[in-house]
Amino acid sequence: MTDSAPVDGENTVPPKPAAPTDAPEAPPATLWDRMRDDPQYAPEHLALEAVRRLGPEAAQWVARERARRPDVPAEDLADQAVRKFVNHARLSGAVSGAAGLPGAVLDVGVLAWTQARLVLHVAAAYGVDPVHPDRATDLLVLQKVHKAAESARLALGVAAGRERAGALFGMAGGRPLGRVMLQLGVLLAQMAGVRAAKRIFAKVVPGAAIILGTWANSSATRDLADRARALYRVGPDNLPQQRHP
Repeated sequence: MTDSAPVDGENTVPPKPAAPTDAPEAPPATLWDRMRDDPQYAPEHLALEAVRRLGPEAAQWVARERARRPDVPAEDLADQAVRKFVNHARLSGAVSGAAGLPGAVLDVGVLAWTQARLVLHVAAAYGVDPVHPDRATDLLVLQKVHKAAESARLALGVAAGRERAGALFGMAGGRPLGRVMLQLGVLLAQMAGVRAAKRIFAKVVPGAAIILGTWANSSATRDLADRARALYRVGPDNLPQQRHP
């Protein structure tokens, strides 16, 4: 005998939160290719991809936490996210195992990706939609790539257009790889809040990576966390640059 369908007013089992989406711990290979081919807009490409890939993860995380602890304060969830990703940032120094400029670029890219993950989780903790397109704008302003949301949005629009053009026709090549890597490293280091010279020094001088990497990564990430909390603590209805789809 089969169970009958529930009638109005009858208790039903609430749906379980969605299974977590696996998000990469580091920028995916396709993003690295895009940033290498278009280093001028590397931070914008990273911000766009972070919202696409990491935003759903943050949304599912906060849904699971609130299903498990319905009365948990937003501040506690934000604390949880900050602790987790500051630790990740601390450990991300020298993770690539590569020396010289390529290793420096890999490390700051991983750090910028981890910081984007932190920002999106903090947004979700305060009830702000982590998959909204404006989160890419927030990332660029919070990470001081752009001073104002308007210029960040304009640059994101250019990067998105170049992404589509690159997918159709391929980016123009022919530039010396060393120059491209240096430009990419400097821009990603600025995005992550770490001076490029320190990061390159940490990869070239033996032993410096551990000393500079852990301190610089955690310090820059904690500063970013403070800025993100100040922005999102006001809630989704009070964000000055929030646009609704």
